[in-house]
Amino acid sequence: MNRLSGGKTLPPSSATEILQEALGSAVLVRLKGGREVRGILKSFDQHLNLVLDNAEEMRENKSRKLGLIIVRGDNVVLVSPVLSSQG
Repeated sequence: MNRLSGGKTLPPSSATEILQEALGSAVLVRLKGGREVRGILKSFDQHLNLVLDNAEEMRENKSRKLGLIIVRGDNVVLVSPVLSSQG
């Protein structure tokens, strides 16, 4: 995060910084076609290819465990941190 005088912080200024801060944390990824995958963000690149560990596909209140996966960036619509109360 960017720091201001007085110890205050600004939110990250770019998508790369936001994803960098999310490394090692749970994220929810919405894909084209409406699929949603949740997992621990391990890595990403400039094409928004994502490596997720302990991934699971979320569908209609059911989940299917996928383990370690790579999500191709072309399919990514949204990446969001998962709140601790959700996972």
